[in-house]
Amino acid sequence: MADEAMIIRDISRDDFDQWAELFRGYREFYRLSPDDDVILRVWEWIHDESIEVRALVAVLDGQVVGFAHYRSFHRPASGTVGIYLDDLFTGPAARGAGVGQALLTSLGRLAGSEGRSVVRWITAADNATARRVYDKVATATPWVTYDLFPIRSAGRDA
Repeated sequence: MADEAMIIRDISRDDFDQWAELFRGYREFYRLSPDDDVILRVWEWIHDESIEVRALVAVLDGQVVGFAHYRSFHRPASGTVGIYLDDLFTGPAARGAGVGQALLTSLGRLAGSEGRSVVRWITAADNATARRVYDKVATATPWVTYDLFPIRSAGRDA
């Protein structure tokens, strides 16, 4: 895979098949059920100008080998806007080739060119492989993440 230099670029409509294969692998890694509806929905989000989700892809030897899904987020405490990295994935054949680091570096450059205050993401504490890459390019924070799931009430007055 070292015949060509790695290219990081915005995703294009022509990337669907290769991106979808990678996104299936990403979802499998996180033990999410296979769901082509989700894949198609996210694909449309990426290309819908009214939705903030965007994507970069890493291309090596003409093949899409990784992706980064990201979006802007407002930071009221600082009065700034950052970039939130939702998903980062490298296909198995390209692991160890610097794909993740290249995607993160590109997001850092994008943040700089757009005047963003930070690129932020979360990862599992036990994701040691990814964390080795993250520790090279970013600073781990002391923050703990919580999820509050929607509360469905039985009726209007409940």
